[in-house]
Amino acid sequence: ASSPSGLVFCWSTLQIPCVTTEHRGEYRCKVFNLYHQAWSDTATIAIGPSSITDASWVEVDRGLATDKVALLIGNMNYIHHTQLCAPISDVHELTNLLRQMDFKVVSLLDLNWQEMHSAVTEFLLLLDKGVYGLLYFAGHGYENYGNSFMVPIDAPASYTSEHCLCVQNILTRMQEKETGLNVFLLDMCRKRNFYDDVIVQPGLVKVTANIVFGYATCVDAEAYEVKREDVSNGIFISFLKRRVCEDEKVTVMLDRVAEDMGRFEITRGRQALELRSNLSERRSLTDQIQTAECSASYKARNLQWAVAHVLPKSHCLQFDCGVKVQLGFAAEFSNIMVIYTRILEKPKEIVSCSAQLTDFPQGVDVDLKKSNQETLLEAGSLLLIKEGLPSPEAPSLYTRIRSLQRLRTELTFTVCLHYTYSNMDEEVQERQPVTIGKPLVSKLNLHEPRSDHVCSASSSFSLDSFSVTEGSSFTEGFASVDSASNTWLHYAQTGTDSSSANRQTSSRSANVPEETDCPEFFDSPEPLVASKSLPHSQVNDLNYKFSDMCNFHSY
Repeated sequence: ASSPSGLVFCWSTLQIPCVTTEHRGEYRCKVFNLYHQAWSDTATIAIGPSSITDASWVEVDRGLATDKVALLIGNMNYIHHTQLCAPISDVHELTNLLRQMDFKVVSLLDLNWQEMHSAVTEFLLLLDKGVYGLLYFAGHGYENYGNSFMVPIDAPASYTSEHCLCVQNILTRMQEKETGLNVFLLDMCRKRNFYDDVIVQPGLVKVTANIVFGYATCVDAEAYEVKREDVSNGIFISFLKRRVCEDEKVTVMLDRVAEDMGRFEITRGRQALELRSNLSERRSLTDQIQTAECSASYKARNLQWAVAHVLPKSHCLQFDCGVKVQLGFAAEFSNIMVIYTRILEKPKEIVSCSAQLTDFPQGVDVDLKKSNQETLLEAGSLLLIKEGLPSPEAPSLYTRIRSLQRLRTELTFTVCLHYTYSNMDEEVQERQPVTIGKPLVSKLNLHEPRSDHVCSASSSFSLDSFSVTEGSSFTEGFASVDSASNTWLHYAQTGTDSSSANRQTSSRSANVPEETDCPEFFDSPEPLVASKSLPHSQVNDLNYKFSDMCNFHSY
């Protein structure tokens, strides 16, 4: 064809003979010669039955998640095995990113066998037809005869499958819930365990075409973490956190993570992401939650999840000397809580004053060397919170309470007020006992045995069956939860935006980290969207320098 100016155009045609839903999206044409180039306007191509002649199939629309829930477990402090460093930061960062995509996240650190088994059982109670379920595990693990096993922190030196949790067994139990998507991200070694000669035969998995496995390493290979002085990361999460919020099919996103890892010189030939999937639909972690047809079930799951995430209300303590102390709480993980004390008022004659926590009960884990610290970092916490905690202008003392899943009774402790009068040299002390109930995941009593038959019950979900047959551990917390809206108010105290945790995503772009065009993956780190995760200098500093493999610690 020729134009009025005499230019001759040669048209090219792109033909796609077998069109699937993978080909839908936005397209542009590029016109160029030796001197100039130009792009056409963007055309949005919709692929469906009406676009294909004599089509007999019906496309299942994306974004039909009835809910999205995730269980994240990071095991670090093993009793009989090598201690790990990265799971705490890996679980923390992935938790923040999944919450941006409206996942209900249960994040737990350092679980023994009973606690892991109970946590999985409670996680399965959150699943229902059409729900997206995601399980992430960072810690020691192994793979025998095609089955993957997660190792709890109390596993003996020569552990076998009876001391561990089989991932394939969990998958079978998930499938009974008729979930819309099952994603397993296993950040662990897959070496053979020669102490274990038992061939585990998990239950039969239905052909549901909704399973995605993301293995941090290949079969019979190790997964590595980068050990640093401030914050350590696993190799897998170092790359996954840059991609996980992309609005792409899960397998496409993980493929890109694998490509990124493949360009990393340090781990080339040592660790490579392996992806296994039978996912037939375009399911994305960013898919919106559709609750119109199952609002009762959705509200029930909201309440069910919120029971394990209720924080104590802020306390105001009045001491005889006239000092008023604020006692506040923030959740770092579902089983780790930060308590802070802040002096609100004090008489003029008192020149120095501080409120310290002491006398914690047995069962919870408190590092006395890191308790009552002036900063969260000194207390060993990864939180970076602007809302819900005191401002820097109001000095506070922070104490980190770990292993809340082992709390068998209400949490009690003592607030010890230390103060000095202007006309006295000796320090004076006043003490007040405080009881705050069972916070966060302690309500679920994960230390108690669970029976698997609870999880293999009918997947039909109703408010009646929820309160009667879905397990008594959740219902124990109802007395402290007046309504779903009330639990979100408690949840807002953690420093995470409560509106983002209880809303449908209104803008997909808000969930996607900024992209860079730099071809060198580690040269130009991009900021995370999460504003309340690790400090920017610690999270995004991906310019790792390795002199040798001594910097690596395998799972």
